[in-house]
Amino acid sequence: MPKKSFHRTDRVSAQLRRELGTIVHAIVREHGLPSVSVSDVEVTRDMAHAKVFFTALQGERAKEALKGLKELAPEIRHELSRAVKLRHTPELHFQYDDSVDRGERIDNLLRDLDLDP
Repeated sequence: MPKKSFHRTDRVSAQLRRELGTIVHAIVREHGLPSVSVSDVEVTRDMAHAKVFFTALQGERAKEALKGLKELAPEIRHELSRAVKLRHTPELHFQYDDSVDRGERIDNLLRDLDLDP
């Protein structure tokens, strides 16, 4: 059986995704932003930066959510530093994850196809 490789960055990414999910949910509600959820986090090898991918419940309000999250990034980072024990808390860079939107669009296209022989 081949040995699986688990890098520290993978473990840190998973932990940050869990913590950020909770923190972002609370801050979004507190500041009246569109509802979002954290879908993934990618941490650089030096753990100085983290890309935080999110999906929006209302896709049409994704730009508004992105703008708000970028403005609140320092506050979110501060909350994250209190929740996670790391020497340095990574700088957060928010990006909208449009994979759900693309999947829905493909699903709709396939549903609209006439598959009758």
